[in-house]
Amino acid sequence: MTEKNGKKKPGARGSSDTTGRLLHTKVKSARGRKVSSTLWLERQLNDPYVVEARARGLRSRAAFKLMQLDDKYKLLKPGDSVVDLGAAPGGWTQVAIDRVGALKGKGQVLALDILVMEPMAGAKVIQLDFTEDDADVKVKEMLGGPVNAVISDMAAPTTGHRQTDHIRIVYMCELALDFAVDVLAPGGVFIAKVLKGGTENDILELLKKNFSTVRHAKPEASRADSREAYVVATGFRGKT
Repeated sequence: MTEKNGKKKPGARGSSDTTGRLLHTKVKSARGRKVSSTLWLERQLNDPYVVEARARGLRSRAAFKLMQLDDKYKLLKPGDSVVDLGAAPGGWTQVAIDRVGALKGKGQVLALDILVMEPMAGAKVIQLDFTEDDADVKVKEMLGGPVNAVISDMAAPTTGHRQTDHIRIVYMCELALDFAVDVLAPGGVFIAKVLKGGTENDILELLKKNFSTVRHAKPEASRADSREAYVVATGFRGKT
């Protein structure tokens, strides 16, 4: 919208200005809403990745993390078979479907999470607690053979206690890695969430033993104030 002199009026609060940046949206505290909830809502409304995810029809902003990792390291290829651990609500699954060509019959994606996840064309979606003793056995039976990539965005609910949260996310990474070593085809890829500072020594040694290249990466879509990072392992050596 323009004024008579031809100049554009300032964007409405929360809209994009002429530089493409998002103008800040201020959220008022509501009765019964915690301050932490108000701050979370304000951050969501002002997060450009949240806005872009909605515009593209993506299920979560997390999709951009996998896009950025894949763009940088060329991890997913047409025809690949992928297992997505901790998939809900489906942002990573959508990216995997697109990158391997699952909708064109060129690849396969199996997505699982402890939470209910809406069905998605191009992927087999199952609800499963991956921490159960026989969870990996159930998934292997569904696969029926080796896969090219195991990607994991699994994370236990945070407690706010740094040491406890670190132990929990290391445990999730261990579960995903143990599974990956069992199901990956030679040359396969493994991606898992860790916390800033990297993986534990035991996990790092296992990664280096089983993969030709191991990196730690923090995609731009990961929030700057988050300790979140990812381990990216490529060139699976095969079972020994």
